[in-house]
Amino acid sequence: MRIVFMGTPDFSVPVLDALFAAGHEIAAVYCQPPRPAGRGKKDRPTAVHARAEALGLEVRHPVSLRNADAQAEFAALKADIGVVVAYGLILPQAILDAPKHGCLNIHASLLPRWRGAAPIHRAIMAGDAKTGVCIMQMDAGLDTGDVLLRREIAIGATETTAELHDRLSDLGSIAIVDALAQLADLTPAPQPAEGVTYAEKIAKSEAKIDWTATAEEVDRQIRGLSPFPGAWTEIDGQRVKLLASRIGAGQGSPGTLLDDALTVACASGAVQLLRLQRAGKGAQDVETFLRGFPLSAAQTL
Repeated sequence: MRIVFMGTPDFSVPVLDALFAAGHEIAAVYCQPPRPAGRGKKDRPTAVHARAEALGLEVRHPVSLRNADAQAEFAALKADIGVVVAYGLILPQAILDAPKHGCLNIHASLLPRWRGAAPIHRAIMAGDAKTGVCIMQMDAGLDTGDVLLRREIAIGATETTAELHDRLSDLGSIAIVDALAQLADLTPAPQPAEGVTYAEKIAKSEAKIDWTATAEEVDRQIRGLSPFPGAWTEIDGQRVKLLASRIGAGQGSPGTLLDDALTVACASGAVQLLRLQRAGKGAQDVETFLRGFPLSAAQTL
């Protein structure tokens, strides 16, 4: 099948690899333009851009697809189908209609739950027991198209967004190859009106830990915001990112350390911190962190 692939970040790379390995013809790869990064602020290609070039594929990175020239260039590819995963631009109707079979999106949630920008973060932060990927026929709405295929997985009790991100990327890679192989036999299923939720973009204001929340809420906040932007708290006047946690044992005044292993009391219950990062330092497990930043029971965060 002749495909135009549209994706940008690390999440999209395994999908591109899977389509290439399956023998599909990749007519072109669309991604976001290179942007300044690193100390030198030199333009750095996106993860998809770098991988596509390594595979010898044509890469395009228009700033917009709303102008007639960009739409004509896209249509001239005469693709059978467009495959879109975390691309980062809204696709005008002319783009959606150009491929013979339209455009399919790989969305990292069980639609209609968690439409929008941050479905992986929001699923963990909400305490969802399961999530998955949907292969969706794209329309003009925000993740509102008919679902052709869905795959479910359970969310682990200590799983972070980074870990779930990688599992869903792999799952999406398998799902899209399966969907394309049986495309003629798939029946589009309209999304139900009930159960619609929106995964709003993560705001920096959500990252500071409030120890007067329940242990379950704090644990989900830490795991859901790991690694980016990273939930944080102040310890001895220093901002420290909290990158992994689990529900701990004990009870006490919120923000108080209950032991020497960084178990912190919340409004109800406690959270044990497992991985932390001080400003200017790398991420460390709790034992390594405490060797360089000793803390003891009864201290307050």
